[in-house]
Amino acid sequence: MRGNRGGTVISLTDGHPCALHVDPIEKKPLFHFLPGSRTLSLATAGCNLSCLYCQNAGISQEGPAAESMDGTWTAEDVVRLAQARDCATVAYTYTEPIVYFEYALACARAARAAGLRNVMVSAAYCNPGPWGTLCRAMDAVNVDLKALSDAFYREVCGARLEPVLKALVQARDLGLLVEVTNLVIPTLNDGDEALTALCRWVWAELGPATPLHFSGFFPQHRLRHLPPTPPATLLRARELARAEGLRHVYLGNLELPDGANTHCANCDALLIERRGYSVRTNRLEPGGVCPACGAVCAGVWS
Repeated sequence: MRGNRGGTVISLTDGHPCALHVDPIEKKPLFHFLPGSRTLSLATAGCNLSCLYCQNAGISQEGPAAESMDGTWTAEDVVRLAQARDCATVAYTYTEPIVYFEYALACARAARAAGLRNVMVSAAYCNPGPWGTLCRAMDAVNVDLKALSDAFYREVCGARLEPVLKALVQARDLGLLVEVTNLVIPTLNDGDEALTALCRWVWAELGPATPLHFSGFFPQHRLRHLPPTPPATLLRARELARAEGLRHVYLGNLELPDGANTHCANCDALLIERRGYSVRTNRLEPGGVCPACGAVCAGVWS
């Protein structure tokens, strides 16, 4: 994604997105950040991981020209498009925002100056300095925590676990709304011990109110020989997470009973009912207050 031009290393994808779409914020997935709002999703080609199961390998594992859009899109162009499409946020997503760091940062700063907010979806495999710089321009992040296993990261993703864990805590400490996604892959990270370890770490280091999304795997890229995640496995993952004290656990990529709904952590009242990526009802009162018991639900609601 980078090249040498006259002795200077430059980004080859700067201003050249391979995707620019309007999505519901729930598609990121971010369930505790402006539910029901629209976000302008931006990506350029490339990634700093090489996950064998990558769900977006056609753009993340290819060169800078992979499916790039025609012309150049400046940060100001991106902001104007977001405003024209009635988007509350710009999302840096689909691939890995870290590899288009300069472009993401420029767009995020322009969006914030225009009164928009910024969110990103990231594997968070980054040094603390640049990660902190990018986080300070963001309002929320969903981090794909692959597994709580360094061996898994090394063998399946071509990365290491420790920097990701540090980046998650750093994002939380910088004041971002942090949500976590774990793609549950049969035979690789779907055992009770692996799932429980991940849940315990989220509870201990990020807090029990941290939204955790378990997503179903579909055979992709170099793991096409594995089966899709059975619904029963995702339901079991949710049971384990709740048993460890996590209050907001969601199930994605499959429509499962109550899998996308938000409940009050205090009284279990239904607060937000979703169908797929759509919000059907939102019963939260201003400030994220539960109408049944008055407890405040953790999140950014307005």
